[in-house]
Amino acid sequence: MRQITFLLFMMNTSIQAQTPTWIDTFLYPFENRYIQLKAGRMHYVDEGEGEVLLFIHGTPSWSFLYRDFVKELSQDYRCIALDHLGFGLSEKSDTFSGTPKAHAENLAEFVEQLGLEKVTLVVHDFGGPIGLGWANQHPEKVKRIVLFNTWLWATEENPEARKADKMIRSWLGRFLYLHLNFSPKVLLKKGFAQKEKLSKEVHRQYRKPFPDKASRRGVYKIAQNLVGASAWYGQQWEKFAALDNRPCLILWGTEDAFFKREELERWRQRLPQAHVHTFPCGHFVQEEETRASINAIKAFLKDERLRE
Repeated sequence: MRQITFLLFMMNTSIQAQTPTWIDTFLYPFENRYIQLKAGRMHYVDEGEGEVLLFIHGTPSWSFLYRDFVKELSQDYRCIALDHLGFGLSEKSDTFSGTPKAHAENLAEFVEQLGLEKVTLVVHDFGGPIGLGWANQHPEKVKRIVLFNTWLWATEENPEARKADKMIRSWLGRFLYLHLNFSPKVLLKKGFAQKEKLSKEVHRQYRKPFPDKASRRGVYKIAQNLVGASAWYGQQWEKFAALDNRPCLILWGTEDAFFKREELERWRQRLPQAHVHTFPCGHFVQEEETRASINAIKAFLKDERLRE
């Protein structure tokens, strides 16, 4: 009986670890790795050796967002890009709360299990509060920070955030997110200022992780926390002082439909020592200004003035 149970477990693990047929392995040619967390099974890629670059995505993206960064930077660094629970190839569980705080706790468990130290943390969108929320609790594990368009402050006083929150929480918002896959189909596309940079095949890679209503709950849950987690964001903003002295690089798309120049200025004021590069592109700098942002990260990592 014990042998049969073991065989069934191995068969199930093999099936779950199999690369889905919709993945374009030319665009995303990585070994799929999985780790079991308390809240669920998390997918990640781990390429290269050396100093650790830890890439944290937002919504509705997944580790695919950083594919070109991993391909190139893994020649000199160990590049780790994960999929939050409810996103990408990670487990999409009904029981996981999906709050940014819960995602940050998952990240803490992930880092602990992999034994990561002195990481360069790269964050974007909701990955900002998630990644920096973790970093606030473990500043000794963070060597540098790279910020793409993101935030880390209370959102409840922002009229645009409140307006979006009202729509998201309405019956219409729920229908759009859960039944029509609205976030990757429509909002992701809206995030591009240079629409030609979002090819049909690339867009397909962002839509396919969410084939049905059940698989879209993670995206909807985090969307409900744009304002719902405002108090938690505010707490993290106050705690961020523990990381103020870390070398920081800001890569910002100035034509972002979601994050305005005011958000960039807020980061400039909080991190006056940060190296800032702006690009005439939208929310997904990684897709629209791939080469320029990779080069900026390379220069940042090699800057001797920023080494310990």
